[in-house]
Amino acid sequence: MRTRRQAIAMASAFAAVGSPWRALARDGYPQGNVRVYVPFPPGGNTDGNGRLVAQWLSERLGASFIVENQGGAGGAIAASQVARANPDGLTLFFAALPQLAIVPALDKVAYNPVKDFAPISEIGTNPFVLLVHPSVPVHTLKEFVDYVGQRAGKLAYASAGIGSLAHLSMVLLLQRAGLDMTHVPYKGEGPALVDLLGGQVPVYFGNLSAAVPQVKAGALRALAISDDRRSAQMPDVPTVAESGYPGFRTITWNGLLAPAGTPKPIVDALAAEMANAVKDPVFLGHLRDFGVDPLGNSPAEFAAVIASDVKTWTAAVAAAGLAAK
Repeated sequence: MRTRRQAIAMASAFAAVGSPWRALARDGYPQGNVRVYVPFPPGGNTDGNGRLVAQWLSERLGASFIVENQGGAGGAIAASQVARANPDGLTLFFAALPQLAIVPALDKVAYNPVKDFAPISEIGTNPFVLLVHPSVPVHTLKEFVDYVGQRAGKLAYASAGIGSLAHLSMVLLLQRAGLDMTHVPYKGEGPALVDLLGGQVPVYFGNLSAAVPQVKAGALRALAISDDRRSAQMPDVPTVAESGYPGFRTITWNGLLAPAGTPKPIVDALAAEMANAVKDPVFLGHLRDFGVDPLGNSPAEFAAVIASDVKTWTAAVAAAGLAAK
């Protein structure tokens, strides 16, 4: 009788909570394949970091975390799909800052960047680096400014898309330096880097994480870093601020989110794994190879970052004349 009563009590306890909680209590994570939406095509910084995170979670939570590359509209398509998904732990969003803080300021989107997602963890941050093809005869930011200044409107620069952080960072730099260049937007960082490497476009203000291997290989030249401190990955490359433009700083992040309403035990389980990941020497080494500064903060801390970035970059988009009408 005692065993029967215990079984009934356990069954009643499981019935009292929703099915995702049931699966979490029984198996450690909801059963089924977990789609991790990456809002850009394969090959860029966010895609590489997203695959690293998906592999880590697959190995530790007993489910298959599968990356789904869903580019387009600056990442708004992927963001909208996640925002509409069931909050059952089987759909996640490996986002970059623009989908939460810039894209909604540029265009009307089918999601609210604060209300429609459950922040899990900000995996890491990284600055941008001003890159040139080796055919461009400059080695410092000052030389770059002089070179472009003598060719007003005749040189082009690539970006990962209109309103991307690569674009806005370059706009801010050109404004500070009083330069005029032609903007060539691409559908993501991967395609932009391909054309930069091929010499089809001479300049790109790209993510440090994507730039590190190319610069180390000698395929591209780095002129300046957009953070307020030098990168450990490129200690010989000065910051924009120390190169004559004090106060200049733009950085981005990658973070993991779920649809709003995802049960707290699921969010907490994922956040705990991300906190563990950034302490793991192998995982940490991969992030640093990408040029990423590891973070792994809590859901509450990540939510505060998003709220602050929404305010900051909405103002920046308006200042650039790109705000949605």
